[in-house]
Amino acid sequence: MNKKPRRIITFISVLAIFFGIVPTASAMHIMEGYLPPSYCILWGVLCIPFLASGLYSINKSMEKDRKALILLAMAGAYIFVISSLKIPSVTGSCSHMTGTGLGAILFGPAAASILGLIVLIFQAILLAHGGLTTLGANTFSMAIAGPLLSFGIYQLCKKLNIDRKVSVFLAASLGDLFTYCVTSIQLAFAYPSEQGGVFVSALKFLSVFAPTQLPLAIIEGILTVIVIMGMESYAKNELAAVGFMKEV
Repeated sequence: MNKKPRRIITFISVLAIFFGIVPTASAMHIMEGYLPPSYCILWGVLCIPFLASGLYSINKSMEKDRKALILLAMAGAYIFVISSLKIPSVTGSCSHMTGTGLGAILFGPAAASILGLIVLIFQAILLAHGGLTTLGANTFSMAIAGPLLSFGIYQLCKKLNIDRKVSVFLAASLGDLFTYCVTSIQLAFAYPSEQGGVFVSALKFLSVFAPTQLPLAIIEGILTVIVIMGMESYAKNELAAVGFMKEV
């Protein structure tokens, strides 16, 4: 890489550090101790096959071309930075962008699950954002469900010959929204409504998330398009290494 890509990486790293030291006392994914132990175990077990697939996917990408490591690191930094911008929302949770759509588009949903897990662990331990007991639930919603939908939408848009920028925008923004749909369902299962049960509870959680999450999802879609455009300008060799430049 020349000096410009290095400056981009440095800028992203500085942003990550800056947002990492912002106080986060009331800002969380699903916070520590908020879910019953049985649900914590269940979501953790459900994550295992996806994470195993993610490790295999990343290892395969590294064996194919080591240049992919640079983009992988940038995708991870992107997730860390924008998921650290939090707006307190439902009690025990918050609204924020996820950033996992970028990793899913470049490397697939399996690899994005590992990136998301690493970010969630760092945030839980260092920033009190989320928790270790709720790590499985947060991983499933943000690092597995969201990237799966983002990847599926992007691939569908490719087959329909939709403009690439529009495809990236839809994949990133809808993947973000789907993360919060899953989070609402997770909270609803743990705390069903006395009248109407899980379904009514999920609707209530979604109604609280929606006012903040809808504009955040649009912003994430726009940011992801901008990042992809920047990579196309300054990291063509790296994009070629992961096969993305074949689409451009």
